[in-house]
Amino acid sequence: MGQTLAGGSVLVVCLITLGLSIFALRLSRRTSDFYVAGRVVSPARNAAAIGGEYLSAASFLGVAGLIYDTGVDALWYPVGYTVGYVVLLALVAAPLRRSGAYTLPDFAEARLESRVVRHLCSVLAVLIGWLYLIPQFQGAGFTLGLVSGAPLWLGSSVVLVVVVLSVAAGGMRSITLVQAVQYWVKLTALAVPAGIILAVWWVTQGPAPQVDAAWTLPLTGSAPETHSMYRTFSLIVALALGTTGLPHVVVRYYTNPDGAAARRTTVRLLVLLGMFYVVTIVYGVLGRAYLPVLGPGVRADTVVLRLPAEVLPGLGSEILVAALAGGAFAAFLSTSSGLAVAVTGVLNQDVVRPLSRLVRAEHSEVTGFRLATIGAVLVPWGVSSVFPEVPLAAFVTLAFVIAASTFFPLLALGVWWSRLSVQGAAAGLVTGAVAATGAMAITFGLGPEGWAGALFEHPAAWTVPLAVLVAVGVSRATPHGIPRSARRTLVRLHTPEGVTG
Repeated sequence: MGQTLAGGSVLVVCLITLGLSIFALRLSRRTSDFYVAGRVVSPARNAAAIGGEYLSAASFLGVAGLIYDTGVDALWYPVGYTVGYVVLLALVAAPLRRSGAYTLPDFAEARLESRVVRHLCSVLAVLIGWLYLIPQFQGAGFTLGLVSGAPLWLGSSVVLVVVVLSVAAGGMRSITLVQAVQYWVKLTALAVPAGIILAVWWVTQGPAPQVDAAWTLPLTGSAPETHSMYRTFSLIVALALGTTGLPHVVVRYYTNPDGAAARRTTVRLLVLLGMFYVVTIVYGVLGRAYLPVLGPGVRADTVVLRLPAEVLPGLGSEILVAALAGGAFAAFLSTSSGLAVAVTGVLNQDVVRPLSRLVRAEHSEVTGFRLATIGAVLVPWGVSSVFPEVPLAAFVTLAFVIAASTFFPLLALGVWWSRLSVQGAAAGLVTGAVAATGAMAITFGLGPEGWAGALFEHPAAWTVPLAVLVAVGVSRATPHGIPRSARRTLVRLHTPEGVTG
């Protein structure tokens, strides 16, 4: 019975996603509809859509698992995720909208007038998008397997098919509607079971959370030699600044009508994120009460799905698990759709379109977008099957570190500093990318301990300043590489639309 209910809820979510995509298909006719939803998305809908795509599998299941496993130190994850939008609001939200770009590489080329910088941004945008997509497929596989007994490949394959169909149907115009609806589906699916479990715990005076001192104390870690203060600071840097550089987040600000609407979108979004993350804390704490010890090989990521059976055995738990499974799949689908659109736009502009010209294949821009969608989703789907046991937050954290070390310096300097040169921007991007990926590779390959372990496992605290310093230093050494129209471009980025018309 429980497996039938869970499978049914997943099916309903998939059908709703496809139904909304088909409904929005009639609205997607122009190129701008596929890339930026025609730039007519209201702040309220855009905020819900961003919440739908940003609150991914790592947020739905991973944050609760981290709180359950490591304690109050894990609360820095939702803090960092949310603070990132404050940075966006203050630094780049309105200027990004006024740039008139479709993608991050578009912005880079418009600001620096360089195809080389554009190509570097394209490679990084695809890499970050794929790193973020991998845990969505991975999470879909083990979630469907846990609640229904299905093989791991089935859950990821369902997400693959639904995302390809929904994104190819109408691009950004389709998934904006889908993601706005799915945010509320996710919040309801997570909050209602949490409220019921919390009420049962309160009424029955259930068990107290089984925790040790390290679980309840911030900035302590399991031992002094872990350098928890540095790790926490570096984590916040990665999450807060990485949000500014995530391609699927940045592209959302191109869909607003103007810069003022982009700012209002961010303010509304902060409220929606706060509502969501409060609920994940409940699961982490109550998991410690009812599941103080997980069995061998059991992932902490699954505590949300295992908790109802410990509190309400029987039909009640089966209904709650079905709701959570549906909400989890809404998270996988909405985040994967947003990432797929961001990666698809880059692949179509910088891979499919040039290849089509090379082989003299004639097709429309929309057809090229749909062809690129397949590649954008198929590669991370295949990689997800190779790393089935890596925690959900690991790939996401790597994506944030790379984004913080590459795109944040580019955007911050590109929006606010007129003396950024082509050579400086390129050097900053390469330095940040090499430092971030190299540090994470050393962590996974060698597993250093002590200060070395802390520096390589959480490198954002030094890779971001390094990339900024390199970009600034090289720019000062190459003034001939500053675009002639740099000052004019910055005036346009910072002038309200009402002034310029």
